Amino acid sequence: MNDSTITEPLAVTILRNARLICPEDMGVGHVMLLHSRIHRVSSESFDAPSGVGPVDEIDLAGDYLIPGLVDGHVHFLGGGGEGGPQTRTPEISLTTLTLAGVTSAVGVLGTDGTTRSLPSLLTKARALEIEGITTRAYTGAYQLPTPTVTGAVRDDIMLVDRFIGAKVAMSDHRSSQPGIRDLRHLASECRVGGMLGGKAGLMHVHVGSSEAGLDPLFRLVRETEIPAGNLYPTHVGRSKRLLEAAAEFTRLGGPVDVTAGDEAASRVQYLLESGARQDLVTISSDGNGSKPRFDENGNYAGLGVGSPDTLLQTVRGLVGAGVPLSTAVAMCTSNPAGILNLRGRGTIGVGAFADLVCLTRSDLEVRHVWSGGRTMVRDSRPVVLGTFEG
Repeated sequence: MNDSTITEPLAVTILRNARLICPEDMGVGHVMLLHSRIHRVSSESFDAPSGVGPVDEIDLAGDYLIPGLVDGHVHFLGGGGEGGPQTRTPEISLTTLTLAGVTSAVGVLGTDGTTRSLPSLLTKARALEIEGITTRAYTGAYQLPTPTVTGAVRDDIMLVDRFIGAKVAMSDHRSSQPGIRDLRHLASECRVGGMLGGKAGLMHVHVGSSEAGLDPLFRLVRETEIPAGNLYPTHVGRSKRLLEAAAEFTRLGGPVDVTAGDEAASRVQYLLESGARQDLVTISSDGNGSKPRFDENGNYAGLGVGSPDTLLQTVRGLVGAGVPLSTAVAMCTSNPAGILNLRGRGTIGVGAFADLVCLTRSDLEVRHVWSGGRTMVRDSRPVVLGTFEG
């Protein structure tokens, strides 16, 4: 068993000559990390304060320094099973996340809410946090009635530390085919639980490929007092029609999430060109979730697996298409951090958590990663391993 997961961060780390993407492009500057927080950000060079303990100084030589990535949709326990028990995907490991630059992640259940349970999801979230990253999770799964830990969605969100909302699936043949009354009740429970618990209170909605698309969410906004900001659909990049609806949803104040991957950059571009509010667009990886393929009759035809490294793949695709790096990075950092109510994360600034990623200037590959001031990846190699890694 690996013992490196319980080390403390160095007292002081100074990162010199970094191109700061905060996510705003601030030019070249220097950053001081003091324990778990960012203590100083300056365009002028400075020395470490005396008497604070060991100092680790790294010259980033003009490489990019961005906030740690916030991955808002990760299958901590794995997902899948649509092709039978042998197609259940494995649990995610710490270094699968950190090597991809992820320092904050939100765990979800998927199609299988039977053998993948909420107590196991919570335990895995806590394990990953002990190992070195920030974690949250959603109660619920695809199915209705909504599975919970306490017996009520509102109570789960209010009382269980990790839960920030509830997940449900709609417009998908694998869902429980929720009606508008089901969604109305669940959204209300999420909102009130979030208010009482001081959390985001999101109804995180897996959106499938049926023609209904986001129509039920538009009905909720029209017919109830629940703000669009409490409704958070994901996988909205499945079609141009769905992307156009997602753009309209952001104009009502609702956040939308695109799943990273091979076609994600062009889908995000289309979303922005369709008039989406840029600050309400996020990108998540669906890490370790299954990506099943079905034929025209709905029969299982194959399976892929999501990976957190598709986040930066999508960022690189956006930059290659002419999107500013600061805009692309915001969709994986400050935008989800704000929507998920993760205070002090997703940004580089004094007092923020020292969650940082150094990307090579030449090809935007991960060079170094810090989470809460602790070095997780150094020179593209993991420094901290998960408990049973290595």
